Amino acid sequence: MRQGYHSGATGILASALAWSVAAGFAALASPQQAVWALLVGGMFIHPVGLLACKLLGSRGAHAKGNPFGLLAGASTFWLIFCLPIAYLLSLHWPGLFFPAMLLVIGGRYLVFATIYGMRFYWILGLVLAAAGFALAALGAPLLAGALAGALLEALFGIACLVLHRRGAGPEAETRLHGA
Repeated sequence: MRQGYHSGATGILASALAWSVAAGFAALASPQQAVWALLVGGMFIHPVGLLACKLLGSRGAHAKGNPFGLLAGASTFWLIFCLPIAYLLSLHWPGLFFPAMLLVIGGRYLVFATIYGMRFYWILGLVLAAAGFALAALGAPLLAGALAGALLEALFGIACLVLHRRGAGPEAETRLHGA
């Protein structure tokens, strides 16, 4: 999975892009347009991530029959099942949409710790979830939630890219990823 998908770094960076577009809409347009920007942008995360994989030299695919591919698919369905609830929440309390999405996406990244065999994803997932909870508890403005998602995903995406590049050899992979 790591080799096929560049350790997931390209997906994290594609997600950062979607969050950044949503932050732009939050700053310059309406709350509902910002919500829709993340929902629509989220549909492009996987294809953009795959394109980035191929541009960086990864296959953008996993070995046929790899059970972790099924786990990735199941976690995608779980994410999709959470979207209507987050959207309905945004209709009544727009400022809670982005914190809710940080919690949902943070939870999905915890599954990636198993898929990629990287403890890194535990940290990413827990940081996103903590940020979502803190933003909600503080009643942070809509823009703060979108910016938090964009910034955190960008920083972790870059960190994951660095880890992937350092982990190219089998001994480095064991040292860096615990696999």
